[in-house]
Amino acid sequence: MVDEVRCVRRVTLGGMMVNVALSALKAASGWLAGSQALLADAVHSASDLVTDVAVLMGVRYWTAPADEEHPYGHGKIQAVVAAAIGLVLVAVAFGIGRTALQRLLAAADGNEPSAPAAFAFWIAVVSLVAKEAVYRWTRAVARRFRSSALEANAWHHRSDAISSIPVALALAVSYFVPSLAWVDSLGALVVAVFILKAAWDVVKPAVEELTDAEMPGKSAEVARIALRVKGVKGCHRVRTRRYGGVFQADLHVQVARTLSVVEGHAIGHAVRDAIRAAGIDVVDAVVHVEPMSENSANCKSNVGSQS
Repeated sequence: MVDEVRCVRRVTLGGMMVNVALSALKAASGWLAGSQALLADAVHSASDLVTDVAVLMGVRYWTAPADEEHPYGHGKIQAVVAAAIGLVLVAVAFGIGRTALQRLLAAADGNEPSAPAAFAFWIAVVSLVAKEAVYRWTRAVARRFRSSALEANAWHHRSDAISSIPVALALAVSYFVPSLAWVDSLGALVVAVFILKAAWDVVKPAVEELTDAEMPGKSAEVARIALRVKGVKGCHRVRTRRYGGVFQADLHVQVARTLSVVEGHAIGHAVRDAIRAAGIDVVDAVVHVEPMSENSANCKSNVGSQS
């Protein structure tokens, strides 16, 4: 846990320094060059600072061990942090989109904006390269520790990098074709769409985790492993849920009616150990052992069944 906290803080602080530098650079350049798209990109970079702070504060809590008040641990705090990051992205996207639409409507009414200065294009290119590098670094650490919150922050960095592409294109077009200076506002609108997509990618899995949504295929995978354990005749009520970067499972397994309690208990432990050792990111499994019903002739698995 200490190693995880140290690595998460290091990569997040590194991203924060990049965000501070890029936000200041793009804001100043956007203002001097008269580029709404670059100013929008500056706001996007600044929003990364909010999510960086959320990760720095959150990592201290989601890595804490289980205690009396939280017997299952604190892993779901990651999902809360990830959801908060997604909501910040939504707010940023709507703010940028509204301003961009206002500028586009003004241009349609004949209020043509002036073309931004050429150097703004190169600022967008620098931002693209820098944020892509931060994204790759952050995602590598997120995968190492299976951190959904850090993964969300990584995609926030990636969305900032991707948003610099339409900004650069819009700046190039509006500079070389002054009559199309309104394309700069269109670039800002495209940035808003990219940010909304990034927000959806962050919020959806976080909400699924917080609501204990079933992970597609995971329960079936657990059932197949259980049925391979010697002595298991069938299984049902197999359920899984995400918890932090890993999964928990609970299931009922059926054994021969003639077995003793001790023998059935041993099979239950064997099922749990097999699931945990299978490399499918299930770190805990609650196995309920029950006798095979008299009318059951074949081994079977009823995934998700409540019978």
